[in-house]
Amino acid sequence: MSSYQEVAQVVDDLDVLFEFLKEGEGTEEEVDQKYAEALAVVDELEFRSTLNRQEDELSAILEINSGAGGTEACDWSEMLMRMYLMWAEKKGYKVSELNRQDGDVAGIRSVSLEIDGDFVYGLLKGENGVHRLVRVSPFNAQGKRMTSFSSVFVHPMVDDRIEVEVNPADLDWDTFRSSGAGGQHVNKTESAVRVRHLPTGIVVECQQERSQHMNRDKAIQMLKSKLYELELQKQLEEKSKVEAGKMKNEWGSQIRSYVLDDRRVKDHRTGYQTSQTEAVLDGELDAFIKSFLMYREIE
Repeated sequence: MSSYQEVAQVVDDLDVLFEFLKEGEGTEEEVDQKYAEALAVVDELEFRSTLNRQEDELSAILEINSGAGGTEACDWSEMLMRMYLMWAEKKGYKVSELNRQDGDVAGIRSVSLEIDGDFVYGLLKGENGVHRLVRVSPFNAQGKRMTSFSSVFVHPMVDDRIEVEVNPADLDWDTFRSSGAGGQHVNKTESAVRVRHLPTGIVVECQQERSQHMNRDKAIQMLKSKLYELELQKQLEEKSKVEAGKMKNEWGSQIRSYVLDDRRVKDHRTGYQTSQTEAVLDGELDAFIKSFLMYREIE
């Protein structure tokens, strides 16, 4: 109701200023300024209204996997990770690295991040898909223009508000030594865990904590999150279309292209694009997020 009241107040103020202008008081500049303010408030309210599903309110697990492109793709995956970390920092969200596999030469093969905050999943669900990078590669001795791909998967992070039952008999556990940073203690003990959900084949790894017990708890939460999204996909036809379209890490399946030498980032679903490539890679994603959610609302 507070959002509605804010909009109503701004619109009323605009109406008053317009009446003053008709009576010969006030200026057109004041009316134009108030009109722009009212438009922005209404636009924001309309945008927020798109986050109307139960899962939209949740935190999220964001996974990035390198696709076609070798070392270049691994570097691109790390660039994407930095982009989302900076976006989350600007929003005041807390980020934890759950699992990470570094590339052989540079970058990362894959990473799983937990981004904790209100409406994180609702905002990031449109990032699901293949992200394509085109640039003059620093890893190519001839300085050739190269194309590489990385996929992004976003899952709602279930909490106490949502119950997902998992039968312990359906779980196959494995432990291994952590490959990430964390000091000698982590590397000397098999504190990292891997669990396979036998009915679905879903595999989750976690090496965030020093304690194997804590990693098992986090892995269960991650598994429940994936099972919850699996159920959402069954219920929502559009979600299943997203899943079908994001599986191939190659040409023709990308949702967004980042063409650095042409200074262009374009979302292929909504048509929205910008020339501010550096800003986007520094986490300025709100325009893309907003355009996707509004586009989905219209469909």
